[in-house]
Amino acid sequence: MSEQKYGADIVTDSLVNHGVDLVFGIPGAKIDRLFETLEHPSAGQKVPQLIVARHEQNAAFMAQAFARITGKTGVVIATSGPGVGNLVTGLMTANAESDSVVAIGGQVPRKDLYRLTHQSTNSVALFTPITNFSSEIQDPNNISEILANAFAAANGAKKGASFVSLPQDVDDAPVTIEALPQVPKAQQGAASLADLDWLAEQIKQAKLPVLLVGARASDDQSVVALHNLLKQVSLPVVETFQGAGVISRELEPTTYFGRVGLFRNQTGDKLLQQSDLVITLGYDAIEYEPRNWNKENTLNIVSLDTAPVQIDNNFVPKRQLVGDLAQSLDLLTGRIIGYRIPDDSQKILHELKADLRASDEPTYTPAEGNLSHPLHIIKAIQAHVTDDMTVSTDIGSHYIWMARHFKSYVARHFLISNGMQTLGVGLPWSLTAAMVRPNAKSVSVSGDGGFFFSAMELETAVRLHLNTVHIVWNDNAHYDMVKFQEEMKYNGASAGVDFGNVDLVKYAESFGAKGLRVNTPDELNAVLDEAFATQGPVVVDIPVDYSHNYELGSQLIQGEG
Repeated sequence: MSEQKYGADIVTDSLVNHGVDLVFGIPGAKIDRLFETLEHPSAGQKVPQLIVARHEQNAAFMAQAFARITGKTGVVIATSGPGVGNLVTGLMTANAESDSVVAIGGQVPRKDLYRLTHQSTNSVALFTPITNFSSEIQDPNNISEILANAFAAANGAKKGASFVSLPQDVDDAPVTIEALPQVPKAQQGAASLADLDWLAEQIKQAKLPVLLVGARASDDQSVVALHNLLKQVSLPVVETFQGAGVISRELEPTTYFGRVGLFRNQTGDKLLQQSDLVITLGYDAIEYEPRNWNKENTLNIVSLDTAPVQIDNNFVPKRQLVGDLAQSLDLLTGRIIGYRIPDDSQKILHELKADLRASDEPTYTPAEGNLSHPLHIIKAIQAHVTDDMTVSTDIGSHYIWMARHFKSYVARHFLISNGMQTLGVGLPWSLTAAMVRPNAKSVSVSGDGGFFFSAMELETAVRLHLNTVHIVWNDNAHYDMVKFQEEMKYNGASAGVDFGNVDLVKYAESFGAKGLRVNTPDELNAVLDEAFATQGPVVVDIPVDYSHNYELGSQLIQGEG
């Protein structure tokens, strides 16, 4: 006689059938059978590996990073009430930034759903506005089909998050059904051939066509196709912050013209302003609002994407080419071979290349001798990071500097939250990178404010023996990204941006990690040498001079919307 199966077994079987080999989460009474199954499977039962985090929000961030790095679906599991409540920020971030995540949340037994009972929460309503899919399982026989639809919704033309509520009695219910096999994803063909013919003619007639490449064009197949196109026809490329790394070292000298996001004063912004044809490739408006880069509403825009655009006053493409990006790019390449940007426009590109190079060089001295300039820190990090390493940046003033100036030559190896700009993602993302890319050091960068949003996960890093280097730009206890923008806006005044100082070295050591500090700028490279040579988690405290942040938000191109 076969061993009795329960709802939890159908959940784990469904996850396995969908190729899930790693799940993140924190247990609780309303979902404990699922955790028991994950940690203590029956003889011969295949289950994903469970990674227990220290906070549900960070577990969701870890699942998001898993999705972004691997291209597969990240899975996070939490208990009812505050457990699912703590998933909100992580799922909102994943959904906004097109990362496929499926969350499974515990729930009170069905008979208690509408009673004022312990941890009873209408979690489906909570997640409906911020996910692609939100549903509750009401029948144990429907577990697998609801999970299958959650995976499908998370992996549609515009990827995102799905949420499934699992009542305790459904988790515990004896079942006789089997989990459904994964249904192969519907394959998308290339964009309309007539539209590709039209776009090819537009490029041939253009004086300065530019590719604005976003996050949805950073998958492996699209990047290969983009590289093939650029090897045949040299077109200038501007990356969004989340499209970082789509241009290789080989192609950088001729095609890379920086990244755009946040303030409209970058080399990429200047190039877009002068272009007579902007082709957005896998671009989502949440990455950098069109009202910023097309403020004057004069650009000639064509969208090439997997899904239709959200039309707004500053983003009205002449045409939308919707389809598989790799196939569309391959077909477009054959149609534009032989095109060359005219000499007059080549001169513009030459000048903008010089502008991009100049922007990477500090032209000022730190205010105090023990502080390092942001560009000096970036150069030091750049010197220690190899292309196989993953760099995850948190949100704060450091993120603006890093997003503009840190060079990445492999897609999805420089991770940035520019859709939600969510504080606290850096460290959890880096832990996942260390798990799925174990042969390379994982690096994260944060400010001292953002670090403490998720710093408890240092224990997770120590427990799992992960090779991570977490670099903290320490500005002496301020939420500086808010501080300097408030000061620019309110004549030098700021509010609500100060907090207490914590000794980062002692903090790291208390978790069993290694703590290092850069006491003077001339120690920077030597300290990073030690950090990168260390096995296991390391935290590096770097006092930073942020007095030049005002220049990040100044010299806007005709202002910013």
